[in-house]
Amino acid sequence: MSDNAQMMKLYSARILALAADIPHQGRLDAPQSSVKRRSPLCGSTVTVDLDMEDGRVSRFAQEVKACALGQAAAAILGQVVIGRSAGELAQARAQLHAMLTENGPVPDAPFQGYEVLIPARDYRNRHASILLALDATVEAAQTLSAQAAS
Repeated sequence: MSDNAQMMKLYSARILALAADIPHQGRLDAPQSSVKRRSPLCGSTVTVDLDMEDGRVSRFAQEVKACALGQAAAAILGQVVIGRSAGELAQARAQLHAMLTENGPVPDAPFQGYEVLIPARDYRNRHASILLALDATVEAAQTLSAQAAS
């Protein structure tokens, strides 16, 4: 397959549609936790604000400055993040990482939307951008969970 054909497969219409419609875009007023993450390889950044109530995400916002793949990954997260626990988010992050780097299965529901990113397995330089929104969200949720436990 030519490089152009592989790029067309990577940047499918579905990925581009997700990138164009990221849920919860922006910032929260007075969030309980805020985390900014940057990929040193490509310069993509994501800032996540979130609140948790009873151990689950109750409010969420994200400011995404990333390539189309990072934006698509943030859109998938934004569709399902409300109501998730820190443990569910960490598991989704681990499963997405395994899907990309070890040819692992698609993450469990409700995170199965990451299936659209399977073509990115061969593009290791894009993995950090794809994981960025989940990395920031996991860090924010784990910080709040740790504070609640102490």
